[in-house]
Amino acid sequence: MIYSEDYLSEGSTGAPKRLPIGWQDSEFTDDGSIEKETRRIFDVCHGCRRCFNLCDSFPRLFDLIDQSESGELDSVKTDDFSSVVDACTLCDMCFMSKCPYVPPHELNIDFPHLMLRHRVADFKKNKNSLGSKIITKTDRNGKIGCSVSSVANFVNNRKNTLTRVPMEKVLGIHRDAELPKFAKKTFEKQIKKNKPIINQNAPGYGRKVVIFPTCFVNYNSPDIGLSAEKVLALNGVSTSTVYPSCCGMPQLESGDIEAVAKYARKTSLDLLPWLDKGFRVVSFVPSCSLMMKSEWPLILPNDPNVKRLSESTFDICEYMVDLSKNEGLLSGLKPLDGGITLHISCHSRAQNMGQKAAEMLRNIPETQIDVIERCSGHGGSWGVMKDNFELATKFGRPVVKKIENNQSEFISSECPLAGSHIAQGLESSQSEGSAPKHSFHPIELLSKSYS
Repeated sequence: MIYSEDYLSEGSTGAPKRLPIGWQDSEFTDDGSIEKETRRIFDVCHGCRRCFNLCDSFPRLFDLIDQSESGELDSVKTDDFSSVVDACTLCDMCFMSKCPYVPPHELNIDFPHLMLRHRVADFKKNKNSLGSKIITKTDRNGKIGCSVSSVANFVNNRKNTLTRVPMEKVLGIHRDAELPKFAKKTFEKQIKKNKPIINQNAPGYGRKVVIFPTCFVNYNSPDIGLSAEKVLALNGVSTSTVYPSCCGMPQLESGDIEAVAKYARKTSLDLLPWLDKGFRVVSFVPSCSLMMKSEWPLILPNDPNVKRLSESTFDICEYMVDLSKNEGLLSGLKPLDGGITLHISCHSRAQNMGQKAAEMLRNIPETQIDVIERCSGHGGSWGVMKDNFELATKFGRPVVKKIENNQSEFISSECPLAGSHIAQGLESSQSEGSAPKHSFHPIELLSKSYS
């Protein structure tokens, strides 16, 4: 973008508007072009510093500048920028909540997508570690893991030093990081045999949705999907499960943007017949909902199927709030004694839809809902790596502390990985509280309230 300082405004008055990602342009991964754009954006960040407390990328950047020979960006070596890129979790919070210079502002600052550009360039140069290459193969890992779940869970158990220490050395996955357990049977298999009966007397009868279970719910936590199916059926919503492949968030984090585009094309095409029949699409994990609603259309802006899918996709909590406001929920919800402390994940916030999980849970009568809206520190696959786990734990401590102070009976996070990370923090805490050590997805708590 060409701009003149004579015409710059201090902050944008328009809503943040993301621009398409030009990953198919030859300049996108050109070293010279990347450096030029990086220095332009970093110089703006250096002059603003509003994001100093969001994640470690910004303190690292500001320290590089402050400790350089001139105290300005011009004396920072380009090679040193990699530490800033490595610390970014692609949470999007700087773009969504802090930066006053995002589009439509003429400075056009999109820090997360600049970090993505660096990672795409590194991926093309085959700089990704072995651990990164393995951990992003979620569908392959899930199919193998579920087929030998007892063995896989034994190997992955963080208390098993015989396997986790070598895993750390070979794959770079921190020996103490909690890894998702594999289910004995996938959600797809379980729901075929345990399909709930649709309540034809419910206010929402006649609604119909396609369940996109996500790789995590399909292979690691089918209970989330089964709880959602129960709640939807009770409220008269008929469902069909379609899972073509992972949404590609792990690949996006690692810079394999071509794989993300491939997943987007396939999934949108496979779901098209359902959209033609009037179905909406519901996802259980905020990162996956964000990919389908926001990132895919930016990666493939000219694909009509991707655009149509993005406009028809709901996060499960968002969908339940929509149902509640329009048709109403089935009566019979019972109080959950002891209250709930709810963590709002970054990728929920990045969808710019409000605190839908909190809105949904407030339908439960006589139940205290305390909300925490700050980063858990996990950052998806980023937070389990050896170089990042201790930092992820540090950033999650304020959330853990707040939960301990609340002493709620239940803790919940819209993001299952964030919830697991928070639960591990509670387990490791030195505080002698009685805070729960297990995190529920909000839809599981709504299901429990209906029990």
